[in-house]
Amino acid sequence: MFRPIANRASKPALSPYDGAGLERIAIDYVGRYATTKAKLAAYLRRKLRERGWAGEGEPPVAVLVERFASHGYVDDGAFAAVRTESLLRRGYGGQRIASALRHAGIEQDIADALRPRIEEGAEAAAWAFARRRRLGPFSTKTSDVAEKRRQFAAMLRAGHAMDVTQKVLGAPAPEEEVD
Repeated sequence: MFRPIANRASKPALSPYDGAGLERIAIDYVGRYATTKAKLAAYLRRKLRERGWAGEGEPPVAVLVERFASHGYVDDGAFAAVRTESLLRRGYGGQRIASALRHAGIEQDIADALRPRIEEGAEAAAWAFARRRRLGPFSTKTSDVAEKRRQFAAMLRAGHAMDVTQKVLGAPAPEEEVD
């Protein structure tokens, strides 16, 4: 005999957040993920949209985020430094790193403080990107005009400056320079 499966979409509605519930999900979030103040605030606002607010007045999102930052649970400067180093190791250039920091909600003064480190690691990052993507001297493809343009565009999309891109794509591989 055929028995229909119960409708799984009809889950019981979850109760709206109160002050303690909001703090609890914020603690869970910062305990699980490296985050910024902006990302934590966006997460809390999204959760409030999903389940609602049962407390008095407006939800204390900004107060909660600032309190977490003052306790050191959220540190935008440390997040930005770690993200910058990670992106440099992966071979991304300054423009792409700046875009990632803006997207994470890092304030401009914190991003500007990292500019010397980004400029210092720009060429090494470009070489790492070219090696990983097999571009320029690491390419195994024939170097016709269309292929050179494709490689050049890939380097620019990765956020590398024009002069660094030209240097990396026009140079022999570093291993070939050493006799």
